[in-house]
Amino acid sequence: MAAVDGVNGQGREKLGYLGLGMMGLPMTQRLVSAGYDVSIWNRSPGKAAALVEAGAKLKAHPRDVADSASIIFMCLTDAAAVEEVAFGPDGLATAAGSGKLVVDFSSIHPDAARAIAARLKAANGMGWIDAPVSGGTPGAEQGTLAVMAGGEAADIERVRPYVLAMARRLTHMGPTGAGQTAKLCNQVIVGCAMAVLAEATRLAVNAGIDAKRLPEALAGGFADSIPLQLFVPRMVQGIHSPPLGHIATMLKDLDTVIDVARNTSSPVPMSALAVQLFRLAKAARGADADALEIYKLSESKVD
Repeated sequence: MAAVDGVNGQGREKLGYLGLGMMGLPMTQRLVSAGYDVSIWNRSPGKAAALVEAGAKLKAHPRDVADSASIIFMCLTDAAAVEEVAFGPDGLATAAGSGKLVVDFSSIHPDAARAIAARLKAANGMGWIDAPVSGGTPGAEQGTLAVMAGGEAADIERVRPYVLAMARRLTHMGPTGAGQTAKLCNQVIVGCAMAVLAEATRLAVNAGIDAKRLPEALAGGFADSIPLQLFVPRMVQGIHSPPLGHIATMLKDLDTVIDVARNTSSPVPMSALAVQLFRLAKAARGADADALEIYKLSESKVD
């Protein structure tokens, strides 16, 4: 049976992936390893070499990926990057889009997601799912990501088997923009947890107890959590490469939390404090530093 309309002979849709950064590269690797027909694009083509060797098809432009695939995944830095890929020269909007879906794993403002989705639909009929993820690079590598999605229910079900090749869970949160709002809730919890765990870890160190044993000591109690088990050892031992996430990324998301909270009259005092701590961390450690370097703010001297 010949491949038609973006579906191969086994009934699988042809896939695309745009953006091969910290998250996109391992997520795409999982799709290729699962045997899917995957076309890829990245601003820096050199990052695609290993994927091409494994069977992915490198394309010159986002439009070329859209021409080759019926479901196009992407994970980009911010809303400006998403808009450029969608509407820039040789962007998604310049391809034939009827019947095709974009699944955007990027974390952007819910308003931006809604605006981009509507504009792309008007331009070429291409559908949109906002589907930000939680779990970081380890989750992308291990396929354990949690994905929260906004869009049409039928579209969510259409992409579900492909998303679950990259993630453990896909939850439909509501219409377009709802996935981004859910991700902001996630970032409230994670960003504040980073700040609180940094505080607890520094207290342990300054008080003279072995902070490395906190995860063991608190396991199973009310303070136990994935962040406790993952973040504290990295803070204590100064393990920041590769980063679990950049300071600039967390700051971007928490700034968006503050904006959405203002527009919805939602009190977010803890997030407001966390965003200022991450702003200090950016000034002290740099935008591309690991977000867990927030712990170093409380050193008597920042190294």
